[in-house]
Amino acid sequence: MSPIQFLRTLTKSKSDVWLGGVCGGLGAHTPLPSWVWRILFLVLFFCVGTGGIAYVVLWICLPDEQPGKPDALP
Repeated sequence: MSPIQFLRTLTKSKSDVWLGGVCGGLGAHTPLPSWVWRILFLVLFFCVGTGGIAYVVLWICLPDEQPGKPDALP
């Protein structure tokens, strides 16, 4: 899958949500589980300061998951 196709299929999760569903969506569409994405965003936020900005940008830009639509990865 090309990076462009990956970005087009990426959505926010409605079932695996803590704040906005971004990490749940990334966990559903990548081999990494959502808890790894949450830790990654927290580390980036506290060490570099960019994790919060990246999360908010993804929260605004990613579309919501459509009901009944299967995940990208089994």
